[in-house]
Amino acid sequence: MNSIWIFNGPKSQFPSGVFTQREAAESWIRQHGLSGTLTAYPVDIGTYDWAVSAGHFTPKRDDQRSAEFIQRFSSATQEHYHYEHGNEA
Repeated sequence: MNSIWIFNGPKSQFPSGVFTQREAAESWIRQHGLSGTLTAYPVDIGTYDWAVSAGHFTPKRDDQRSAEFIQRFSSATQEHYHYEHGNEA
């Protein structure tokens, strides 16, 4: 899977960093003593479609196929790491 790494701080509405390599993201997180989550996102496919096609999620109700659901969807099966004050938690 082609992926990028996206960093979101606590209570952030938008990402504060996007990286092609996890190592570069972690260096930036350490440098600034950041807290938040670093997540690998698939490229050129939505997270919902990726999770469904990979068998990580199966919609069971009609509302789970709605635009409202898909636009807020995130998958716990995506590779992700938590940080506190620049250190992996």
